[in-house]
Amino acid sequence: MQTDLKISDGAVNRINQLLLTKDDPNLMLRVFIQGGGCSGFQYGFQFDKDSQDDDITVEKEGITVLVDMLSLQYLNGAEIDYKDDLLGSRFLVNNPNASTTCGCGSSFSI
Repeated sequence: MQTDLKISDGAVNRINQLLLTKDDPNLMLRVFIQGGGCSGFQYGFQFDKDSQDDDITVEKEGITVLVDMLSLQYLNGAEIDYKDDLLGSRFLVNNPNASTTCGCGSSFSI
């Protein structure tokens, strides 16, 4: 299945920096949606060395991002970004599917 999930250059740079600190060059970043957060759903990020049968992979400049099919329905058309500002350092999701987003950007509702 094709996806319109985008990965910003800032996110690629940060993922590469994080991968340099790991002992496994085959790690991929898994992005997922789970229930919770102040707006109903929240974004999750973790490194994973294995992809699942229903994962969609997005590759950019040598990094791989994994998204499961359930999460993809909420992330299609979104952009994974990385920000380092007064609020701190964090991955952000610019998600056109979200009707509301919490102040810090870590949770959303549809």
